[in-house]
Amino acid sequence: MNFKLPKNSLFAILLRSRWWISTAIGVVLGLIGVALLPESLRIVGALSGFPFLVIGALAARRQWRLPSPQQVEQCREEVAALAWPAFAARLEAAFGALGYGVEPVRGSAADFVLHRDGRRTLVSARRWKSARVGLETLRALQEARQAADVSDAVVIALGELTDTARPYATQHRIAVWQAADLAYALRGRVPGPGTAPD
Repeated sequence: MNFKLPKNSLFAILLRSRWWISTAIGVVLGLIGVALLPESLRIVGALSGFPFLVIGALAARRQWRLPSPQQVEQCREEVAALAWPAFAARLEAAFGALGYGVEPVRGSAADFVLHRDGRRTLVSARRWKSARVGLETLRALQEARQAADVSDAVVIALGELTDTARPYATQHRIAVWQAADLAYALRGRVPGPGTAPD
């Protein structure tokens, strides 16, 4: 059984926040416990901040591997300046470095199909420079995914999803890679936990 923290629980929020916030909370709780509790309970008070220290360590481990804001912005600028053939070649190289077989797809809905461990992922990336990604792009990708009986789908876009596209992506489990995810993938790592391809 996989345990998953509720998205808006305190620990889940702290896990997504900067690592030092959880660490500071843990240290402060421990110091308050030592200062205010009777001597017989000081050890228990000191340990009261331990769960926050664990969350801080987990957050630090995750954040250590993430690209910095400067690297994300640099990646955004580099990728936005590329023409499609150059961008497609960089994506193919990045997916190959991650251990995927990469096959170009002819059609307007998807650009690549990735293969690994018996799973296939459709990738739509040709509209990566669009300022806004709308529902029609995601619907076309979802229809292509269903027609090809593919398990996962990813759309790559530097722009934001429209208000109608974002819930559609969530409902149909279409992973959305933006500048930070691209910066991560182009360094040879799969972006964030829970995003396809996994």
